[in-house]
Amino acid sequence: MKSKNHSTDRQMATLASLGIRKIHQSVEIELNPVYKGMLEKVLHLVKVEEIN
Repeated sequence: MKSKNHSTDRQMATLASLGIRKIHQSVEIELNPVYKGMLEKVLHLVKVEEIN
């Protein structure tokens, strides 16, 4: 994750709901339409990798 500085309150709330709290934190979530929509809103702040 990049820095949350200069992010909107809405983007910071989305990151928190995804479980992302700190820079360089890794979180594993099961992809469903809800999480996919959240990730699209903060894609410029996070790195997404698919694991099998």
